[in-house]
Amino acid sequence: MNAGGSDDADGARQLRLLPWYGLHGGPAYVIADPERPGPVSRYADVVEATHLEMAAVLLGHARELAAEAGPTELRHLVAELTQALNDTLRIASGVRR
Repeated sequence: MNAGGSDDADGARQLRLLPWYGLHGGPAYVIADPERPGPVSRYADVVEATHLEMAAVLLGHARELAAEAGPTELRHLVAELTQALNDTLRIASGVRR
């Protein structure tokens, strides 16, 4: 295994960025085997699927509200969309490293 946490040639184990942050706000990782996911990897899969589903629902609400919402609703919508986009980009860019 190399210093990065993944096996060299066979790639059996990989360093996986988790969809939540560590204790001090930094990235959290688990060494994962894609062929035999452990409980942390399976839970991360559930969290990621939930984030993506929530983002899709929020996008639907945004489409409905964008034309008729007032300033307060739009500020709330922008805050929620920002968080959903952050979660989605984290999943898309760092599921496996």
